[in-house]
Amino acid sequence: MNITADTVKQLRERTGAGMMECKRALVETKGDLDAAAELMRKQGLAKADRKAARVAAEGVIVIQKSADGRTAAMAEINCETDFVAREQDFRGFAQAVAGKALAAGPGPLEAVLAAKLDSGETVEERRRALVAKIGENISVRRSVVLSSEGNLGAYVHGTRIGALVAVKGADAALAHDIAMHVAASNPKYRTMADVPAEVIAKEREILTEQAQGEGKPPEIVTKMVEGRLRKSLGEITLLGQPFVKDPDVTIEKLLKGAKAEVTAFERFEVGAGIEKKQDDFVAEVMAQVKGATH
Repeated sequence: MNITADTVKQLRERTGAGMMECKRALVETKGDLDAAAELMRKQGLAKADRKAARVAAEGVIVIQKSADGRTAAMAEINCETDFVAREQDFRGFAQAVAGKALAAGPGPLEAVLAAKLDSGETVEERRRALVAKIGENISVRRSVVLSSEGNLGAYVHGTRIGALVAVKGADAALAHDIAMHVAASNPKYRTMADVPAEVIAKEREILTEQAQGEGKPPEIVTKMVEGRLRKSLGEITLLGQPFVKDPDVTIEKLLKGAKAEVTAFERFEVGAGIEKKQDDFVAEVMAQVKGATH
């Protein structure tokens, strides 16, 4: 059977797969271009399923804003290696996901995965096709959409940390600066009032044990604990943190000076919370040495 170079080229353009994979599929389907494309799609789904259990803790954070600049979507797309995270097809896919997240608006991730791309594929179908082409597990881990009545600050540090901040009463420059601060300082809550009671209780318990261990009288311990608690909570709340561009000013003072208010913020960091496999390189080398001596 004669499989022409032009037919292989057409199949490569349709599937994005390698030349040899395309040729094998055409041989198996006796040169039927449509059947070959369907076969490769099925094989791609199988590959994606086999790789799904592999840890994907590298990747990129992508942000896309609406035309009016008051709504933005942020998405985290993961892969297994930083090499693939720099790959053009992966980056293009990540941008497309953020675009579909913006179009879908606030809601479950499933809506983004089911959204149709310009190619006619869904986001999930394209993800699986990329797994088959690239050879790594790829996942759309999370996305968020944030809107603001005023300015919306957006900042991506490299490709690994992203932040969105909704601000009322501030200009675009201040909104951007606060988004940059959120990316750098990683506040957990907006204000002290937003910190859950159980978090405060646990922190107070730890600080009390520390203060009692210093041998201070009970009334001094109480004062010490409350002072340290305020400091501790200030470190994890946006308004209590010192501004990264001017550590002498807290975010709260910065906002008051501008007569502005942060109404919401979101921060993503690539791989945060994903348990990565830690390879013991020394143990691996020793095992190889021992194996070579037997």
